[in-house]
Amino acid sequence: MEAGHFFVLRAAARWRLIARAGIWLCALVCSVAVHAAPAPDLAALAATERWQALMHVNPGATLRGVGTSYVDDDDFFLAADGKADPAAELRATWQALAPAASPARCRFPARYRFLAEKLGWQEPEPLAHCDDYKAWRAQMPIGRLVLVFPAAYLNSPSSMFGHTLLRLDASAEPDAVWLSRAINFGAQAGGADNSLFYIWRGLAGGYPGQFSVTSYVEKIRDYAFVENRDMWEYALNLDADEIDWVVRHLWELRGINFDYYFFDENCSFRLLELIKVGRPTAPLMTELRFAELPVNTVRALYDADLVAQRRYRPSKARELEALAARLDGDERALAAALREDTSLAATPRFEAYPPPRRHLIAQVAYQALRLRNREGARDPDVARKSLALLRVVQRNPAPPDAPASPPAPPESGHGTQMANIGVGRRNGRDFLSFGYRLTYHDLFDPMTGFLPGAAIEGLDVQLRIDEADGLALERLDLVNIRSLAPRSDFVKPISWFVHAGLEQAPVAHERRALGGFVQGGPGASWRVGDLFPYVFAVARLESVSGEEPGAALGGGAEAGVAFQAESVQWGLHARWLEYTAHFSRLRTGITANLPLSSENALRGECSHETWQRDAVTGCSVSFRHFFD
Repeated sequence: MEAGHFFVLRAAARWRLIARAGIWLCALVCSVAVHAAPAPDLAALAATERWQALMHVNPGATLRGVGTSYVDDDDFFLAADGKADPAAELRATWQALAPAASPARCRFPARYRFLAEKLGWQEPEPLAHCDDYKAWRAQMPIGRLVLVFPAAYLNSPSSMFGHTLLRLDASAEPDAVWLSRAINFGAQAGGADNSLFYIWRGLAGGYPGQFSVTSYVEKIRDYAFVENRDMWEYALNLDADEIDWVVRHLWELRGINFDYYFFDENCSFRLLELIKVGRPTAPLMTELRFAELPVNTVRALYDADLVAQRRYRPSKARELEALAARLDGDERALAAALREDTSLAATPRFEAYPPPRRHLIAQVAYQALRLRNREGARDPDVARKSLALLRVVQRNPAPPDAPASPPAPPESGHGTQMANIGVGRRNGRDFLSFGYRLTYHDLFDPMTGFLPGAAIEGLDVQLRIDEADGLALERLDLVNIRSLAPRSDFVKPISWFVHAGLEQAPVAHERRALGGFVQGGPGASWRVGDLFPYVFAVARLESVSGEEPGAALGGGAEAGVAFQAESVQWGLHARWLEYTAHFSRLRTGITANLPLSSENALRGECSHETWQRDAVTGCSVSFRHFFD
């Protein structure tokens, strides 16, 4: 789901035009000879799972284009109606590929293999004239195909749900990745697009999406080092023959545009299509998909029995966190000071520690220094400090190894959709509530498999029925994102939140009205065990239907604490806002969540809000069910 890079040269578009012209010319010249031979039963072949996969025609797929190809580029098709008619496209492909030394074979090697196997074409070197394809193919290892899942990265709107890509390995050795190739699908977004504009265009299909192939080592650096993202790797049980289909088809997709939609036709959806080319019988695209999140892609691969092995690669920040956890408070403070002034390694304060502790303190200081200076040009002062710290590490013996346990894998978490039903009481009036959330996770949902301190919600609809007002929309959250990025002695990230939607706002004594709002702001958070205290600066713009003024701008602050353990989650918060229209609001609340199983939970909430001389108090309890 993140912006990819073009993997074709600048001349690729020109090459495609020339190749396409050659294909059509050859088809015209050879059409008489081709049609003189008995025509095969192409209609039956077009209905086979392999051809449907090569055409990106999926039996279930998304709300758009069911029964037609998901490719949105005329350069991919040889027939005028090839997008909507797989049989017509196969007929045009047969006409173009049948002649020996056809340029169409160089453009469509996977289609050629399909026809050659189905029609019994036997030629010793059918692609001998395809120099560009053979040169490209020589750089593509075929030993193992791995799905890679870099975990969520909230500071990038294209990666807030995580990301998926494929990796081609030369062998099954877990560390033999230096020659591996990364297969990525992403939106071709302009570099000048800001985050909000990117999200809007991504939701509306405003970007084309393309496949790209790059060095996997670059991806490790980008994800695990620069962006501090844990990476999960799922080795697939496709054999060399099935991987050959994937690689051949990947050549056919060079520079080909697909529509890109943030929620469904995204990186995860396209990778499932690509895997299905290798194993078309796999039940990967049989269900209607309203949203395709990376974690659901992993679950789909498990359901299709395609995962052979799972491996976890921690980010550099995670490695530093695990190493620093072995130090006490004084040792952590010394490591932070040593990062700034390496001469402290020669002071009595440092020498007073046993050699194994000195090794650990210096190792933490070194990793913290490298993490802080992971981007930008090489700094001679940083290089000097790094060398000095490494020398301290090397001359002190290491303590016994204490490897940190990996977190729960993302696929072990709760489902990405949620439905709830509950009861409550507000200012003496009973109510019944029910709702639905499309995605994904809030701060107080069960924590297994999710990033601590991170909440991402989209399209959360809550309805309420009470004895006086009947049925009404209580709240519609279009987007609600919170990032509680803990600060420590070694990293000082900025926490932030953004929240937009509709809600019932108090306007007079015991009267409320539906209003739109957008709010957000930066802040800071910390972590003490499972406890996350935080503070935010808050700016809010709101407009309540039928009320004056038409729009109100407010500013203030929010403080709270969130407790996130696997057995229970709870939180407290208080938010004060002063508006330019000369009124203020103070809202306090408490939330508690008790997981009942991996997919069910009980949620209790109470809140108290005051404005001017009025106040409203309410409490509720609800049952929440998660599903994919």
